[in-house]
Amino acid sequence: MIILGDDSQRTQGKDAQSMNISAGKAVAESVRTTLGPKGMDKMLVDNSGEVVVTNDGVTILKEMDIDHPAANMIVEVSETQEDEVGDGTTTAVVIAGELLDQAEELIDQDVHATTIAQGFRQAAEKAKEVLEDEAIDVSEDDRETLVKIASTAMTGKGAESAKDLLAELVVDAVLAVADEDNVDTDNVSIEKVVGGSIDNSELVEGVIVDKERVDENMPYMVEDANVALFDGALEVRETEIDAEVNVTDPDQLQQFLDQEEKQLKEMVDQLVDIGTDVVFVGDGIDDMAQHYLAQEGILAVRRAKSSDLKRLARSTGASVVGSLDDIEEDDLGFAGSVSQKDIGGDERIFVEDVDDAKSVTLILRGGTDHVVDELERAIVDALGVVKTTLDDGTVLPGGGAPETELSLQLREFADSVGGREQLAVEAFAEALDVIPRTLAENAGLDPIDSLVDLRARHDGGEFAAGLDAYTGEVIDMEEEGVVEPLRVKTQAIESATEAAVMILRIDDVIAAGDLSGGQVGDDDGDDEMPPGGGGMGGGMGGMGGMGGMGGAM
Repeated sequence: MIILGDDSQRTQGKDAQSMNISAGKAVAESVRTTLGPKGMDKMLVDNSGEVVVTNDGVTILKEMDIDHPAANMIVEVSETQEDEVGDGTTTAVVIAGELLDQAEELIDQDVHATTIAQGFRQAAEKAKEVLEDEAIDVSEDDRETLVKIASTAMTGKGAESAKDLLAELVVDAVLAVADEDNVDTDNVSIEKVVGGSIDNSELVEGVIVDKERVDENMPYMVEDANVALFDGALEVRETEIDAEVNVTDPDQLQQFLDQEEKQLKEMVDQLVDIGTDVVFVGDGIDDMAQHYLAQEGILAVRRAKSSDLKRLARSTGASVVGSLDDIEEDDLGFAGSVSQKDIGGDERIFVEDVDDAKSVTLILRGGTDHVVDELERAIVDALGVVKTTLDDGTVLPGGGAPETELSLQLREFADSVGGREQLAVEAFAEALDVIPRTLAENAGLDPIDSLVDLRARHDGGEFAAGLDAYTGEVIDMEEEGVVEPLRVKTQAIESATEAAVMILRIDDVIAAGDLSGGQVGDDDGDDEMPPGGGGMGGGMGGMGGMGGMGGAM
């Protein structure tokens, strides 16, 4: 019985598994060379010619034009990692790819996919237990460790040349916005300025609004300012119903104009009466209202974004009001200084010297757009890991130390697992070796020698022993200050395992179009399909030439 359309195609059994595994491995391979402090960058060029230069795993995968559904499952691993902890995206994807590679070997040995899936899940649970037992406790008062965590997150990225300064700024920013039981890094805004060097980056304990004062006659700077936040318009209110007025003589028209002017004057007077020095308005400001505000020496900003008003409220202590009729003196906030300054050729409003800055701004500077964009990505990662550390209070050494330890302990654990799941647990342990191995490869070291040294030190009970990519030596990562949040590792293992298991459990691919043909890799037509990957293009979309990357990889 034929139940599919003429254009549909179906791939079953090992062919389907092999096709999906190849797609997942191809994605992991595309970011593998970016891992570690000596990882390389990728240049991605989209269809409109926009260029992104980065070694941030999630950015690379988002920019790549990937259509294959199984490949997209691996991309989702990086996105989940980014959303949950802000760093470790490449680690998660590389582990997922290696799990699929190990699973493929077991499938070739006639181990059933559900057996592999069960073994992988058991191994992942055991891995999380081991990591939680070995985790190092950190308190929010341990500033030195927080700085090291931020520094580790930026290592190997565009910010590395000034990572000591930037790590200090990141920790200052996160601690400033931290409430008693919550750290919301959305209250740390980032302003990118092209010009100057990375060393010129700074933290403003307050808010920078990308606007200018609305009238040249307003003051450039106001000290000890009472700040009003009005989420409305300083304009004449329109009637709620359509109305038509016939004017029969010029005096009537003048009366209408005088009445409008009076309404605007009353609005400004309401602000003056409560002692307003600076007002941020969410909508427009009428020209006549601008005139009256300037007369009163009030600095006004119009069309401030809702997010800016919220950050100003947190920073100055002001309340955002929706109607000037309701505004009172208690609604005003305070800032020691509100001024319009030139930064990188753009005029912006700086709100500084606030009593308790619960909203801060990082000014990132660099020589080119590409530099400041990559700098921003590194800072976002660092903010994420510092926040996660404050939330959880636990860290692990870096340099491949946790993965090496897990690989050894999971091999021992495999002996206690019955049935063929034991093979899957051993394969999981083998897969985790990909992290220290890749760190060594990307640093130009011999991966076998590095792995042997690491295992020997871990056999001797040194949990913190990791690979120094700069010297090639195995050192104590905790002493060296190379640490990262526990959740970065547990989330990476969890997400990678779930994605690998989901892909392995697919034994039937039904496509609405032709599955034949298609390529993975360059657009130049010279890439071969990976083994068993005959269904990666055509109706399933293929991997789209990696978003026009050409030979970038």
